Amino acid sequence: MINQLSWKVGGQQGEGIESTGEIFSIALNRLGYYLYGYRHFSSRIKGGHTNNKIRVSTTQVRSISDDLDILVAFDQETIDVNFKELHANGVMIADAKFNPKKPEDTEAALYAVPFTEIATDLGTSLMKNMVAIGATSAVLDLDIKVFEEVVEEIFGRKGQQVVAKNMDAIKAGYEYMKNQLSESTQLMQLDKADGQKRLFMIGNDAIALGAVAGGCRFMAAYPITPASEIMEYLIKKLPALGGTVIQTEDEIAAVTMAIGSNYGGVRSITASAGPGLSLKMEAIGLSGITETPLVIVDTQRGGPSTGLPTKQEQSDLMAMIYGTHGEIPKIVMAPSTVQEAFYDAAEAFNLAEEYQCPVILLSDLQLSLGKQTVEPLDFSKVEIRRGKLVTEELPEIENKGYFKRFEVTEDGVSPRVIPGTKNGIHHITGVEHDETGKPSESAANRNAQMDKRFRKVENIKFDTPVYKNAPHEEADLLIVGFNSTRGTIEEAIGRLEKDGLKVNHAHMRLIHPFPVDEMLPLVKSAKQIAVVENNATGQLANIIKMNVGSAEKLTKILKYDGNPFLPHEIHTKCKELF
Repeated sequence: MINQLSWKVGGQQGEGIESTGEIFSIALNRLGYYLYGYRHFSSRIKGGHTNNKIRVSTTQVRSISDDLDILVAFDQETIDVNFKELHANGVMIADAKFNPKKPEDTEAALYAVPFTEIATDLGTSLMKNMVAIGATSAVLDLDIKVFEEVVEEIFGRKGQQVVAKNMDAIKAGYEYMKNQLSESTQLMQLDKADGQKRLFMIGNDAIALGAVAGGCRFMAAYPITPASEIMEYLIKKLPALGGTVIQTEDEIAAVTMAIGSNYGGVRSITASAGPGLSLKMEAIGLSGITETPLVIVDTQRGGPSTGLPTKQEQSDLMAMIYGTHGEIPKIVMAPSTVQEAFYDAAEAFNLAEEYQCPVILLSDLQLSLGKQTVEPLDFSKVEIRRGKLVTEELPEIENKGYFKRFEVTEDGVSPRVIPGTKNGIHHITGVEHDETGKPSESAANRNAQMDKRFRKVENIKFDTPVYKNAPHEEADLLIVGFNSTRGTIEEAIGRLEKDGLKVNHAHMRLIHPFPVDEMLPLVKSAKQIAVVENNATGQLANIIKMNVGSAEKLTKILKYDGNPFLPHEIHTKCKELF
């Protein structure tokens, strides 16, 4: 019996690779296993190699594994590209249609199963992925009845005959594979799971759900990988809540519509990736100077320009903090798990309204599209705070003057009204202005307004600006990361501790304004600091140096080939420091 399994299915895009992984993982999730999945796919609609690697465990997992137990291949390319991940006792299950060839330098076993032929005999070759699931079940000694509920949900609308045919395909694949296995073959039986019901979702869905829970009722967006699922989710959900989604003609229209909607009092969001955020920058500055709340999601991907649109990278950090021309206050958040993505998305709307500034929720492709087990979400933790939004009737202003929308206050936050509020009339422009919004180029006014705007973000109230696992008062090593690298770092730390090192972990959730008070003690108490990030220049490492120093003991561990970190890579690089 094993308590953990790594399984991968691969082939050409359009062959049902994603649905194969989806059906397999949903069924195991419902048995109570913890799962973590990551898809490798090409930036095209059909064709090109794609694979889905899924980790199954009896305990929480938040990273893909170093090695591979089972590889399901729909073509030879899948074997050639992925076989090196298989350990010596691993298994390849390949479609006999392409006459699969076992690479010379692997000890893993290869079984040819006629996925396509069996499926065709049952009615259609489209069911070959179901045959593959059945073959996998034989290796795991898994009862195929666990798939009945999932197959019913997916194919039930097409009729019971289709449901029955797909279950027949799973059964046929199971029986064929069972006959290929000898009595001496050691099956990869998983320890029994706890049977608990948990969610299984991607980060983008969690962000969208968090937005709904946080009171968002309008989204303006332009489709872009890997952010589009947020828009697709809200298109389905918002109309039932009196909200709406507009697919705009471009990114500039999307962000300005979101600004206008927020100005009108409706909590609104826009989401994009690096190229889209570049187009939004001027409008983000408009949000900053007009002090209009704005929530933006940036799902990082490989750049620059179109770059690697379907690959992992974390290279937008500096742009999100410093990308706008001129200087405005802004908040940059970076959830590291799907759970955090939900809660942080909801909280982003509170921060945007309380501090009346742009809030950027920073994600990355691995977090946004990686699917993982999520403990039940606690909606009672979500609250709505609207800051200094004036809801009561305003007194009449003497001499029919204007409302001081940009009043200079001690905490830097001015009173805000919804357009049309009686006695709340004021100017609103993108130029520098006085307290009523009237354009002003006065030097004294400029200083007063700039100081006011930045004063409001001096003391951001954020529940957990840094996730810390720091059991050691004096650590040999502090590992720092942000977004999706958290699970991989945690796994590497376990191995480093077994090597005898004292290791602390800090994962950044509030990156700007930088949480100096949280990070400084951790940095000072560590002999060495390793900053793990998916970019070529060490952007987070440089931000840490700017804010808390310690450049002499800081090492950058970088990966920018489009693939996420594996635990052994971080483990190896950190060991080299000692």
